[in-house]
Amino acid sequence: MTSIIDFSNKTFWKSCLVTALCPTIWNIVARAEYRDQVVSKVFAGSRTAGAYAMAAWIFGFSTYRDIVFKQAIEEQPSIKNEGNEKALQVTGYSLLTLGSIFVGSSFMRLGITGTFLGDYFGILMKEMVTGFPFNVLSHPMYVGATMNFLGLSSLAGSPAGALLSAWVWIVYYVSTTFYEGPFTSMIYAKQAEKEKQQ
Repeated sequence: MTSIIDFSNKTFWKSCLVTALCPTIWNIVARAEYRDQVVSKVFAGSRTAGAYAMAAWIFGFSTYRDIVFKQAIEEQPSIKNEGNEKALQVTGYSLLTLGSIFVGSSFMRLGITGTFLGDYFGILMKEMVTGFPFNVLSHPMYVGATMNFLGLSSLAGSPAGALLSAWVWIVYYVSTTFYEGPFTSMIYAKQAEKEKQQ
């Protein structure tokens, strides 16, 4: 295992850390916004401005995570050779295509504020999105992003990239199962209760 993954490489561990920090930070900040409007207050109480600033930060930090991931797999051993290069390419491009479809179609359904935790700022969708890709997967954007990481890893022939992609999935799974999912459900349940009382 150590011959195909260099665990002494600092960028590998940096990628692990940055991957974990992404949803951890945005969930902490989003919950603080929901409870105390900490981001909106910076923008003179404007929840819309706060939501767009949060979206910009999430996009920027996620891009940085992607750059570190790519750097990490470039610094790792590759198992690519003449015998498996075609299979790795087909697998890689297939994963990237499907992953991009899930990410792109999710974004089109949700928009900026729906994608980037606008509901924590009080910007709620009128109704739950049930069309594609949400009729296929519960969290298509996270699944799609993981597929993209795995696709890049396949193209590079990087076992370390495959391991980092598994770590991405674990981080997303924990985030959606224990933090984002339940909290978002609570926000919409409260909204539904308010609407019933009106």
